[in-house]
Amino acid sequence: MIKNEGAKGELRRGFLAVRAGLTPGDRGAAEAALARRALELPELAEAGTVAAYVSVGSEPGTRALLEALRERGVRVLLPVLLPDNDLDWALYRGSDHLVRAARGLLEPDGPRLGPSAIASADTVLLPGLAVDARGLRLGRGGGSYDRALERLSLAGAAPARVVLLYDTEVVQSLPAEPHDQPVTAAVTPSGVHHFP
Repeated sequence: MIKNEGAKGELRRGFLAVRAGLTPGDRGAAEAALARRALELPELAEAGTVAAYVSVGSEPGTRALLEALRERGVRVLLPVLLPDNDLDWALYRGSDHLVRAARGLLEPDGPRLGPSAIASADTVLLPGLAVDARGLRLGRGGGSYDRALERLSLAGAAPARVVLLYDTEVVQSLPAEPHDQPVTAAVTPSGVHHFP
């Protein structure tokens, strides 16, 4: 496990370095294309509730997608980071209802729904740094989404799990650990990748 964690750390640094080199123009174009691709997904077209997140920094942009989902009448849940790195959830009511939070995150300012609220989602949009051909996602290493995905499994909930990435972040293979749970699909600015 330590060997995998070391390999994952090295990969994280590499993917973050590539992201840091993107210009604001690159990120803006990727966000618009990502929203278009994601909105074509049946997993989102048929969803009544979507658990999503607000992108920050050099992450693939989600704001256009969040607004488009809200305009469709989709109930969008956004995470609220708890002190122990677990995730609570609150409704997205528009960008004017987002507040700055710890670690540079943006979180909804409304009432908290509890960590188990994610189980009501038809689709979960996940941040990540990469995904491999098995659908295994490389996250930032904090474990917040691993806990959320485990909570879904324990609740017997089986929403579609979709990671949003840049094109270069879909790779052949990533180090795996027993707690890693695969995603259903990855959306990038140039396409959609489904996994078995």
